[in-house]
Amino acid sequence: MKKSKKDWNNLSKQEAHVILDKGTEMPFTGEYNNFKEEGVFICRQCEQVLYKTSDKFDSGCGWPSFDDEMPDSIKRITDADGRRVEILCSNCDGHLGHVFKGEQLTSKNVRHCVNSVSIKFISSSNLEK
Repeated sequence: MKKSKKDWNNLSKQEAHVILDKGTEMPFTGEYNNFKEEGVFICRQCEQVLYKTSDKFDSGCGWPSFDDEMPDSIKRITDADGRRVEILCSNCDGHLGHVFKGEQLTSKNVRHCVNSVSIKFISSSNLEK
């Protein structure tokens, strides 16, 4: 179930810098870069489900990487630099990171490079409740 704007989470200064101002956290510093638990990742601002942990992989880039997304959860737009594709939460337009194709890192040949501060983890055990 999607939350309306009035029910979105308040953001810390760092979260707002990344999610609202399209900033980037430093590589290898995010809490989910080397994260291995089972569950899903949701948007930190509106809590829409974005990614399953089964689609997370270690790309070595310094940010959490995913090679697939939940249906209709991600919006893609051309980045301000005109060279990259920015990924946003399709519900709240919160900045997540960028998507890259053609790197041959997985069989799906796509990498969503996501800021840890843009997402929150929900464990499989909490989803069953």
